[in-house]
Amino acid sequence: MTLTDWFNKRKIQQIAARDTSSVHIDDSVGKLWTLCYNCSSQLPKKDLENNLMVCPNCDYHFRIGAKDRIKLIADEGTFEEMFSNIKPLDPLDFVDTQSYTMRQVSAHEKSGLDEAVITGTCKIDGQKTAIAVMDFEYMGGSMGSVVGERITAILEYALENRLPSVVFTASGGARMQESALSLMQMAKTSCAVAKLNEAKLLYITVLTEPTFGGVTASFGTIGDIIIAEKGARIGFAGRRVIEQTIRQKLPADFQTAEYLLKYGQIDFIVERKDMKEKLSKLIRLHAATRK
Repeated sequence: MTLTDWFNKRKIQQIAARDTSSVHIDDSVGKLWTLCYNCSSQLPKKDLENNLMVCPNCDYHFRIGAKDRIKLIADEGTFEEMFSNIKPLDPLDFVDTQSYTMRQVSAHEKSGLDEAVITGTCKIDGQKTAIAVMDFEYMGGSMGSVVGERITAILEYALENRLPSVVFTASGGARMQESALSLMQMAKTSCAVAKLNEAKLLYITVLTEPTFGGVTASFGTIGDIIIAEKGARIGFAGRRVIEQTIRQKLPADFQTAEYLLKYGQIDFIVERKDMKEKLSKLIRLHAATRK
C-alpha cells in the first residue's frame, strides 16, 4: 500500500466515523460504509447495494438474504410463498448456554424470518419454477427438521405439478439443537430429489457463500446441474478441522467455488448479475428437450 492509498483509506474511515446524529439513516441501510472482506476496500453501502452486494473493485460476492435473492431471481410479483405454516419447535427441550426456543426468537429478530429457508413458486422469465432459498442469517442457515420438511414439501409439489426446481443453499450444516432429527433431513431431502430424478424433472442447485455440512452432503450437491456463486466456500468439514486431521496445509483456494470447478465437482460458476439469465436458459433448454 502506498502512502497516498494509506491516507485515502484513513480519510474514508474518519468520514465514516463522524457523528451522524443529524443524518437519518434507515435501519435497513445500516452503516454508511462497508468493508470488503476480500480486498479491504471501504465501500459506500448504497453503492454496494446498487451493485447487488458485489464489490466493484474485486468482484467479491457478499452474502445476501433469502428475500433479496428471490427479488433478483423471480419475475416481479410472481413469487408465492408456500409451506410457511410449517413452524419450528423444540422437540428435545434443548439447552446449552440458552434454550433452543430463545435461540429461535433471537434468530427471528436478527433475520426477520421464522426459519432458515423460504419455499414457494415463481416465474423465471415466464417459466413457472419451484424454488427454495436458504438464509444464513437465521442460525447460520443450519438444517433442522423444518428446513428439511419445507424443502421436501416444495420438491414434492414440483413432482406433482411437473415443475423444474431450483434450490439456493447457504448453510453451516446440521442444527445441533435437534440432534438426530436434524441428521434425518439429509435422507428425507435426498429421497425427494431421487423422485424428481426418476420423473426426469429438472433439479438445479445453486451453492452460495457458505455451504457446508449436511446440506453439502445431501440435497445441495445432487442436482442435475450444480451452480456456484463466484468465490463461495463449499465443503463438508471446515478447513481448520481438515488441516488438523490430515496435519497438512491445504491450498489457499481450497473449498472455493473455483477450486471445485477445477476438479469437476460443480458445473458452472455464475456471477450474481447473470444468475437469473443462466437459470432461465437452463430451464428453457430442458423444457425444449422434453417436448
